[in-house]
Amino acid sequence: MPCDVMLIAYDGSENARRAVEYAGRFLAADRAVVLTAWEPMVRQAARLSGLSGVMQPEWMTDDEIEDIALVDARNINAEGVRLAKLAGINAEARTVECTTTIWNAIVEVADELNVDIIVAGTRGATGIRALMHSSVADAVLKHCHRPVLLVPPGREPDPKPA
Repeated sequence: MPCDVMLIAYDGSENARRAVEYAGRFLAADRAVVLTAWEPMVRQAARLSGLSGVMQPEWMTDDEIEDIALVDARNINAEGVRLAKLAGINAEARTVECTTTIWNAIVEVADELNVDIIVAGTRGATGIRALMHSSVADAVLKHCHRPVLLVPPGREPDPKPA
């Protein structure tokens, strides 16, 4: 029996592609939304210059030029929708501007759409690397209060003996 609404978080990574594939294999939904969150370039540049300790310049946006980060997000999202359709999911596209964190943008859209399940890939980080870098998938799981299908990375193939 299909759920009403499924949200697939898609960032173009190999792990996100794998999550789309598994959503198609194991889930059915009357409506599926492929979501790509993006952050405007001026905000990215300001954050990076602030992290580097360099004095932040006054960032001026040019309203005539479309933000390259939005263009990139739309292209990534279109790829996600295409992969979802290949996996048998009747998906629609959605991009959302990230104003705080990626995970928060995903949770807010899930709440707005009242989704039944969120699908996301994980990086598969372990040990010190997992402690040093927060995971979007982990944060979604902790903060969304909805069912979540987290798809881990695939196993590396065993090396062939020489």
